[in-house]
Amino acid sequence: MVAITSDFSAAPVLPKWVVPVLLLAFAYGVVPVIGSSYLFEAILLPFLALSLAGVGLNILTGYAGQVSLGSAAFMAAGAFAAYNFNLRVEGLPLVGSIVLAGLVAAGIGLIFGLPSLRLKGFYLAVSTLAAQFFVQWALTKFSWFSNDSASGVIDAPKLFIAGFEFDGGVGRYLFALTVVVILTFLAHRLVSSQTGRNFIAIRDNETAARIIGIPVLKTKLLAFAISSFIIGVAGVIWAFAYLRTVEPAGFDLDRSFQILFIIIIGGLASIRGAFLGAALIVVFPLALSRLGNFLLGDVFDSGVLDMSQRIVLGALIILFLILEPDGLVALWDRIRRRLSLAWQSS
Repeated sequence: MVAITSDFSAAPVLPKWVVPVLLLAFAYGVVPVIGSSYLFEAILLPFLALSLAGVGLNILTGYAGQVSLGSAAFMAAGAFAAYNFNLRVEGLPLVGSIVLAGLVAAGIGLIFGLPSLRLKGFYLAVSTLAAQFFVQWALTKFSWFSNDSASGVIDAPKLFIAGFEFDGGVGRYLFALTVVVILTFLAHRLVSSQTGRNFIAIRDNETAARIIGIPVLKTKLLAFAISSFIIGVAGVIWAFAYLRTVEPAGFDLDRSFQILFIIIIGGLASIRGAFLGAALIVVFPLALSRLGNFLLGDVFDSGVLDMSQRIVLGALIILFLILEPDGLVALWDRIRRRLSLAWQSS
């Protein structure tokens, strides 16, 4: 006698595209309707810009294993290049300015990526740090980049695409969201391709990658170029959609470390990790400020907030490196598996 059993407790397996589609439907269809001005201006716009910058740095550091501390320099290059293309090239559409700005950032990334052909690890990080100081110095020294503005601060142009103006918090959010979605999709396809596998091979064992025929030098420079392109476009979003101004001080060394912390906390070699890390980095200061004001009142001013943020963030990074080196992505996957097992056993 053959017993036929059915496992009705097994959790349904959804196609991988379902969750991203649902998230996009919510982001495009629900958030613009229910979101407040504060949500767009203080949370979603910086979150989108930093997430995209994290995606770019994760391609270079997480997948290709090349450490960089010059992310803010590439953001600045993208922002100022887009501003000058939009200002000086008559008739050039905004999309064209953004693409060209990304290419300028990619070119600068290639130049400062050349030391990766000889240097590794800490020494490479120090060499990329030169990009941070050089780009910020050049933007401050030569007023041409800021259209001869006495203060060096310039207003970002309006966001016109195909005759439509993306104005207000909702419009700028939709503009930023669309750019982030397109580049994130392309980045996901890239890391899933043979090029992405080449990045991982070089990260894991450069000598073995060279033996099996991977062009190591070309692949390293490609990683720098692609990473810098994405980070440069993130700089355009940061300046044009979020801050609405373009200034060198907005792309200082702290910004580079902030993007590095995003991929460490979120998870290296993970596209999702860039978004989870950026969400924590953006929401954390706001939550800390509310909690500090509730517990300490007027004593918890901006100076105390900044110091407390650095201390707590540093402690979080140390905890993640010790307890969960793979970041929030691994933590989320573990929680999801446990919930799935609990659901199946119920």
